[in-house]
Amino acid sequence: MLAKISFGKLVFGMLTYNNIKVTDKQSDVLYSQKIFDSPDSEFSIYDCMDSFYPYLTVNSRTEKAFFHVSLNPDPKNKLSDEQLSKIARRYMEKLEYGNQPYIIFKHTDINRTYAHIVSLQIGPGKGWEEKQRQRKAKRRKRRRQL
Repeated sequence: MLAKISFGKLVFGMLTYNNIKVTDKQSDVLYSQKIFDSPDSEFSIYDCMDSFYPYLTVNSRTEKAFFHVSLNPDPKNKLSDEQLSKIARRYMEKLEYGNQPYIIFKHTDINRTYAHIVSLQIGPGKGWEEKQRQRKAKRRKRRRQL
C-alpha cells in the first residue's frame, strides 16, 4: 500500500477535485465520518466544508489545516469497497484522526481502484503542531527510560 499525502490551506480545491470525479462517475463516496448529510443524500462540497468549520474556529493558527491522502493498494489486490473503506478508516486511526470529520472516496479512473481521503490535520481543541510536540516529548521520555 502506497500513501501520498498533500497538505493545504484550503479544502475547496481538494473537495472539488473529488466532486468532479464523482460527477464523471469515476469515483464514489465510500464512507464519511462526522460529515453533514445533504437532504438528497448526494455528495456536497458545502456540507463537507460546513462539517470542517467548527474545527477551524478553535484551531485558527494552523497554517495548512487540510490534508488529502491517496491510498494506493497493489494493483494485483482486488479489494471490495468494504475492504478499501476499512483500510482507509484504519489509516485515519493510525494517524490519530479517526474521531474527526473525514470523507473517503473510491476512485476508478485508472486501471486500478484506490482511495482518497480528505480531512483536517487538526482535532477539536488541538492543532497539529501541539500533537507533534506531545509525540516528541513522549519519545524523549521513553528514550530516557531506556
